[in-house]
Amino acid sequence: MEKITRAQGVLWGTSIIGFGNYQYKYASGRSGDWFLTGFSPRKNALTLYLMCDISHDQIDFDGLGKYKKGKGCLYIKKLENINLTVLEKIIITSISLTLKNNQ
Repeated sequence: MEKITRAQGVLWGTSIIGFGNYQYKYASGRSGDWFLTGFSPRKNALTLYLMCDISHDQIDFDGLGKYKKGKGCLYIKKLENINLTVLEKIIITSISLTLKNNQ
């Protein structure tokens, strides 16, 4: 994530490591700062935050390995069950979509 975002990880809250930074603004006028991608080593799974709707048709999960999806997160039980090259492409695509949607 550091290589992709060219930013060092920063602790957000008590257990999320976030990389990169962007400002978002909703149609309601609410705005804030958040990270582009990140992770948290949770008890049940490693949570990867992708910050976009991961059901987007441009995100290709083929060949990734064993995972579960949330709205903007991937849940991974064992990192060794994941194809890191595919994961890198997913992170890059999610950051691109996040930045595009927040312009």
